[in-house]
Amino acid sequence: MNDRSHPAAIADQSVARDFVQMPRRQVVLTMIGVLLAMFLASLDQTIVATAMPRIIADLGGFDRFTWVTTAYLVASTTAVPIVGRLTDIHGRKVFFVAGITVFLIGSVLAGMSQTMNQLIAFRAIQGIGGGIIMVNSFTAIADLFPPETRGKYQGFIGVVFGMSSVIGPTLGGFITDNISWNWVFLVNVPIGVPVLLLIVFLFPAIRPEVENRKHDYPGMVALVLAVVPILLALSWGGVQYGWATPQVVGLLILGVTMVAAFVTIEHRSESPIMPLEIYRNRMVTVTVVVTFLTGFGMFGAIIFVPLFFQGVLGASATGSGSFLTPMMLGIVVGATLSGQLLARTGLRYRAFGLGGIAVMTVGLYLVSTMDQNTSFARAVAYIAIMGAGLGSTFPTFMLAVQNSIPFNLMGTATSAIQFYRSIGGMLGLALFGAVLSNRFATKLDEMLPDSVRDTLPPERIEAIEQNPQALVDPSALAELQSRFTGTGGQQAADQFLTALKTSLSGAISDVFTISLTLVAISLVVTVFLKIPARDGAGDTSQPQM
Repeated sequence: MNDRSHPAAIADQSVARDFVQMPRRQVVLTMIGVLLAMFLASLDQTIVATAMPRIIADLGGFDRFTWVTTAYLVASTTAVPIVGRLTDIHGRKVFFVAGITVFLIGSVLAGMSQTMNQLIAFRAIQGIGGGIIMVNSFTAIADLFPPETRGKYQGFIGVVFGMSSVIGPTLGGFITDNISWNWVFLVNVPIGVPVLLLIVFLFPAIRPEVENRKHDYPGMVALVLAVVPILLALSWGGVQYGWATPQVVGLLILGVTMVAAFVTIEHRSESPIMPLEIYRNRMVTVTVVVTFLTGFGMFGAIIFVPLFFQGVLGASATGSGSFLTPMMLGIVVGATLSGQLLARTGLRYRAFGLGGIAVMTVGLYLVSTMDQNTSFARAVAYIAIMGAGLGSTFPTFMLAVQNSIPFNLMGTATSAIQFYRSIGGMLGLALFGAVLSNRFATKLDEMLPDSVRDTLPPERIEAIEQNPQALVDPSALAELQSRFTGTGGQQAADQFLTALKTSLSGAISDVFTISLTLVAISLVVTVFLKIPARDGAGDTSQPQM
């Protein structure tokens, strides 16, 4: 067979033409810098969680503790599509340097915060820098490596992402207990400065060839005014404010209105911040849909797996968080294997995409069957399988896009994948949170024996239905059990706890069943992922339709 007909040899000819090979030493050192920068940005999404109790003790502001994480995620998600397009106009290097610099400035300021409001604002600055780093890290693979070898290096990005998720909570707790919570942020500086120097001196100064270098300022403003309100509404709904409150409804109305305005602006812009033409490329469209749907599964697992271990199986708070490690290690293994196999066997995106999502679907199905009788070992195995399937999708779909898009749209297309995965995840959390709350209340109401119901006042039962704190807080559990002393006795207390665990287990199972359905839909969508036909001779400067 002619070598030019092999998928690895005929990955987008325009991409191959634009690629310029650099000296091996420069590539290796630059890749080390990229991976370290990626590690810092992804680490800061998880390292703060275990430090929050100490931060609240020092700064106060318990009513705003979720904003510390929300500020980072909203800022980073909003920065991704804007910076992705700007890197296509001005090149990756200047934004990589700027992103690391902003991230380090935000880290220093966060570490020196004197109030909770200051910390929230400085975390947003960190998030802007982190978002810039993330989009450049994924896109940098296309600058450093030719199409046929990108698979194994995209796999390394997935490995770094998974490892940072495993290390983050433990490292945050260690630093907080042994030094101070301030160094959870300040630790980025001694690591980040050498990384910044590596990028400054070694990262290639490649400036894509584009016809129009104008900036779409109206599009940028409209995008920010669309994304930020929607993300804030999804983050606050059901947590800070009720879903029907003016704050949440108003933000959603503003966000949806600005989405319509953004699309209109992009249609008319001479140099749009998010060129809508990329969505005429089947690779991009299918990948966006798949990553959006799998984002539901990923974020849902990260939040609800610890809740299952702690609330249903009775693990400690520290132990329940550590049970995410098998899933993250599964992500590492899946990303590594799929990246290596893609590079060695040819860029068979559809086959690897179907295989990865099928494994994730099986894992989610197994997770959805867990209940209070499931052993720890079996639960760990199930979530590891789910993680392996999820991890294998990272390099597969990223390569499907990068190897089918012209070089001058590489940043735009790459950032779109990250953007829609984050949006899918936050939508998933909002949906799953509402489902969990409603299903738990309904199941508990059905399962609670009348003899037990008579021993507690109705308002107490209603409060537990809204927040089953007794299952995750030892002090709340002890207080609840004391209420049965002299009324229903130990038997009534045991019956009540059994009903709580069974109801929570059923509600979490319903959450994973919905996640399973969405991921199964993404499996069907992946069937449409094809390698565009190439003749090796035609003009491939535009996306293939």
